[in-house]
Amino acid sequence: MGIMLIILGMFLVTYIPRLIPVFIVERVTLPKWLEKWLICIPYAALSALIFPSILAIDENPYVGVIGGLVAIVAAYLRVHIIFVIFISILTVIIIS
Repeated sequence: MGIMLIILGMFLVTYIPRLIPVFIVERVTLPKWLEKWLICIPYAALSALIFPSILAIDENPYVGVIGGLVAIVAAYLRVHIIFVIFISILTVIIIS
């Protein structure tokens, strides 16, 4: 019974903060500048997660930078995401 209460408590602690904004966002009108800023958050967070790994991929940080640049160019050319990943991995393997 104690384990079930802990699981229920953990469920509530994680679910309630996700549920509250759903009801608040419907009623609040955000300014356009704030909406534009909020749209950029996932890209900024993804960049913050990926960039350190690009520099730490090999003893030579240029290998990761070149692989990242190849991925950026492939994504800019609208290549499918799977192929962007494969192309950048292949680039790093060839350079290493």
